[in-house]
Amino acid sequence: MFKTRRRITAALTAMRTLLVALIGLCMLISIAPALAQKRDTAANDAVAKFYTGKTVTIIIGSSPGGGYDTYARLIARHLGKFIPGHPTVTPSNMPGAGSITAATAIYNTQPKDGTRIGAIYASAMLEPLLGDAAHLHYDPSKFGNLGSASNEVYACVTRADAPIKTLDDARSHEIVLGATAAGGSTVDFPTILNHYFGTKFKIVRGYPGSNEVLLAMERGEVQGACGLTWSVLSVQMPNLFTDGKYRMLVQEDMSGIDSLNARGVPVVGKLAKDEKTRQALELFYAQNVLGRPYVVAPGVPADRTAALRTAFMSALKDPDLLADAKKVRITINPQSGDAVQALVAKVFATPKPVVDEVRATLGHAK
Repeated sequence: MFKTRRRITAALTAMRTLLVALIGLCMLISIAPALAQKRDTAANDAVAKFYTGKTVTIIIGSSPGGGYDTYARLIARHLGKFIPGHPTVTPSNMPGAGSITAATAIYNTQPKDGTRIGAIYASAMLEPLLGDAAHLHYDPSKFGNLGSASNEVYACVTRADAPIKTLDDARSHEIVLGATAAGGSTVDFPTILNHYFGTKFKIVRGYPGSNEVLLAMERGEVQGACGLTWSVLSVQMPNLFTDGKYRMLVQEDMSGIDSLNARGVPVVGKLAKDEKTRQALELFYAQNVLGRPYVVAPGVPADRTAALRTAFMSALKDPDLLADAKKVRITINPQSGDAVQALVAKVFATPKPVVDEVRATLGHAK
């Protein structure tokens, strides 16, 4: 009898202990959202307190008037209203070496307090991997990525009177392509095609920019160009598919975009005949996906980086910004900071033999 009572008492004690624990757990679950909200509010208040009365500068890694400049100035006009504390946001150009100058400054010499945002070329994000890393002083994998304003698809365009109609034709017929300077897309993109697909593009450099390359095509100085962004071509050559003067040879991308796929324009990434080539193209064309990245320096407080990421994506979904983008005929297709950060990590984990081959291939063009 005594043992039975002890067992009953122990069972009741265990049940009470379990009941108290369950009640405590339920209380914790019920107040957890409130505690989290309180923490978020406190963090947001701290960020707002910091940014109130401040000026945030978007450092643009290109000269005035180009596509990157247009995007950055558009974002600067709208970003401030989404940052806690509503700071003034101003654009400032720092061109040089394909945005490497701006990326280096953001990483090393600019304030690391969240008042400097870099609008840099996607190629600058890959340069330490594919370029001469010994002469570079920044690590893209350590940037705080706010996101990308839009991805890009590049294309090869030729004159209709050029002696080729397909990429296969370019393996047996040489044509002259206009290009800018070493390291530019109009040099590197056709160089990749020459190496991996055996095309015979003769690349003539020295044109100041893509506008001048297109003018050279129109005058007949060159027969085509590769590494041209569709976002620019669609504005500068609105009658590309209707006036019979030019032909889009191929999309220089892994998957292409719907509007061009619907027209049957071939996609380079889908033409890879082996896994080695596919990996190399995926590495090189990662800059298309990175598009127009915006970054802050490593060392910026985490709460400010998080607030800027949220503000960046909110601004790019803002009806006022989208209306302004439509007026200047630019495409907004934003990617989150987390997505860009993950892509950068994936790219920098590419097997070394693939990286070495792509680097060597581009080195022949520099």
